[in-house]
Amino acid sequence: MDRDALAEFLVSRREQLRPADVGLGQGVRRRTPGLRREEVAQLAAMSTDYYARLEQRRGPQPSVQILASLARALRLTSDERDYLHRVSGHSAPDRTAFTDYVHPGMLRILDRLDDSPAFIVSVLDEVLVQNDAAKALLGDASGFEGLERSGIYRWFADPAGERHHYPDADHPQRSRVLVASLRSAYGALGERSRAGEIVRELIGRSEEFAALWQVHEVRRRFDDHKVLVHPAVGEIEVDCQALLTEDESQALVVLTAAPGSEAASKLELVRVLGTQRV
Repeated sequence: MDRDALAEFLVSRREQLRPADVGLGQGVRRRTPGLRREEVAQLAAMSTDYYARLEQRRGPQPSVQILASLARALRLTSDERDYLHRVSGHSAPDRTAFTDYVHPGMLRILDRLDDSPAFIVSVLDEVLVQNDAAKALLGDASGFEGLERSGIYRWFADPAGERHHYPDADHPQRSRVLVASLRSAYGALGERSRAGEIVRELIGRSEEFAALWQVHEVRRRFDDHKVLVHPAVGEIEVDCQALLTEDESQALVVLTAAPGSEAASKLELVRVLGTQRV
């Protein structure tokens, strides 16, 4: 671990970011350029003291998970993320298999989407980051760990906990779409990847999954229109738009409804209810 290089790099990246770059307000007049330490710590979901110690060359070696959070908070490019790992004493992550990194351009778009539920997902349906409106509608996905981070895995491994977001009549079609999407990811990432691990685990746990996996349907697309179920307001019909990264490894998904429609009113109510709970 090169403490000097790590500290200098963190300070440099922090000072080059503006609050607007990460979806923050300008606030009171700033005496220093860029973001404050506490703002970076908040974005990276860590304590301000821990982050400050890294910049002061006296912190412990950060874990790979901490580095992933910092790379996201500081909007690092792929090359900058690799450098961050190396000066911290870790190998650079495999770009074909490492899915926690979010492209800074996608994050900038997400930061500007306040009213509509929006989130960024990997090819394994792992929610990498979501806005408050998405959390209010679909729940906060940040607490899932391991294979449970994948919505595909949860759909089959824990049907009671995952499928309540969709009407019962839509479950069979949703199952087909998820398995076809996993088949696409499996082909791209290989059997030794996290996709392969999910497949092996689900074949032993879910007869429904095992049967659908044998169909060999391959498809990765997002439904243009879907019905979601919220416990407080009931069914909500939404349109679904997806913006893919150049390598199609991640997608920014935005859920909208026609202005003035009943669905739009329900989405606004869900957003307000979510804000009140926070």
